[in-house]
Amino acid sequence: MTASLDLLVLGNAIVDVMARTDEAFLVREGVHKGAMQLIDEARAEHLFGVMGPATVISGGSGANTAVGAALLGARAGFVGKVRDDELGRLFAHDLNATGVRFGVAPATEGPATARCFVLVTPDGERTMNTYLGACQGLSASDVDEETVRSARHVYLEGYLWDPPAAKEAFRKAAKIAHGAGNKVALTLSDAFCVDRYRDEFLGLIRDGSLDILFANIHELKSLYQTADADTALAALRAEKGLLGVVTRSEDGALVVSGDETKSVPASPVREVVDTTGAGDLFAAGFLAGLARGLDHADCARLGAVAAAEIISHLGARPQGDLKALAAQAGLEV
Repeated sequence: MTASLDLLVLGNAIVDVMARTDEAFLVREGVHKGAMQLIDEARAEHLFGVMGPATVISGGSGANTAVGAALLGARAGFVGKVRDDELGRLFAHDLNATGVRFGVAPATEGPATARCFVLVTPDGERTMNTYLGACQGLSASDVDEETVRSARHVYLEGYLWDPPAAKEAFRKAAKIAHGAGNKVALTLSDAFCVDRYRDEFLGLIRDGSLDILFANIHELKSLYQTADADTALAALRAEKGLLGVVTRSEDGALVVSGDETKSVPASPVREVVDTTGAGDLFAAGFLAGLARGLDHADCARLGAVAAAEIISHLGARPQGDLKALAAQAGLEV
């Protein structure tokens, strides 16, 4: 991967196993609705055995963002770890088929390729149970310096902070990116993820490792340990040199930079079928907009268009023509 990139994503390489279910199943299985829980291989096998008919598709939060950005015309790459097995080959094929450059060598031994069991309730909410498997093998040695230097934006998936070696991979990528004059972004991923790593995430913000922070309003409140959205937003505004991008579901998004806050409405959607990937595709649209030189408000509008498409169907990979939808919204990419 030597050609220049608009976006390089570091994330968990995960295959999604998706099924529709009801509230009673969540209660019976003891899972927290709307959250992502890490599970071991035995639990993964159990859930697969008791869940309903499933759809298998390549996923992973960061990979979803890379795919969305590529479908909007951005030159995107992905850094993640799979096993050299059936699901690992499926994941790599799906990424490359959408134009995302993925060249990390697969593991030839150790745990299987990661999978996430996505349980979708009738209200469209998704509950995720993730077996990280081979994801945890991602290390600094998988980060190619030339590739990172070529990328205008490096984007880290917050979920990646769980495997210890991956932290070093991100720190290496951030240092290389800044050394090349490029920007570094982080998505907080999940409020429970923030609970686990709040101090480390705040440290990344405050030591200059990050230029852009993506979060939904629940994650932001968790980050600043407040139940009040205005208090959390005030704390975000106080972070020096940081561009904050905050999604608020049907209330749209806010782009926060110092004393300036821009509000962008959510794009209309006929029916919310599945919220899996909404934040991932919002980030994809925003970053693709940055690559095209759009102002921050239009970047957020592009993100809203991509998010609206993804919640209108099952699964976290776009099914509609994102470029056409952007054009209909008056956004040229």
